[in-house]
Amino acid sequence: MKHISLKGSWVIKAPIDQVFNIMTDFEKWPLYFPKVAESLKVIKREGNYLEMDAAVKSFGQKFPVKMKYQIIPGRGYISDNESPKFGTSGHEELLMEETEEGTRINYIYEVDIHNKWLRVIAKPLIGWFSMKFWQKAVIDELRKRFER
Repeated sequence: MKHISLKGSWVIKAPIDQVFNIMTDFEKWPLYFPKVAESLKVIKREGNYLEMDAAVKSFGQKFPVKMKYQIIPGRGYISDNESPKFGTSGHEELLMEETEEGTRINYIYEVDIHNKWLRVIAKPLIGWFSMKFWQKAVIDELRKRFER
């Protein structure tokens, strides 16, 4: 399997502007979300467009990732990233909307797997495990921060 589509939707009981501020403060992600982000450094910024070098954590290892983000004010972000060491590239969208309960986060991650060995185990490993891990490492951390 060369391409995997991941999707999730969660509600955080907090105002959208507060959730937006955390989710787009990328250089503080290692502080906010230490299970997924080792480091993020903005290397280029032009308005709402950013390029970053990151070290992310996944499957018990750290991987360098190049990221290009477009911040959508008040809504979230869209990004494209590449991880040659892990053998993947992807398109990610994290878009938020206000609800009566707080803020709904709608998340989509389209992953292309270039590493042949990873393709063999990609669906269960990336498809199921990655979303469960992302929910625990990011969404649950947001809930701890806002829903005390």
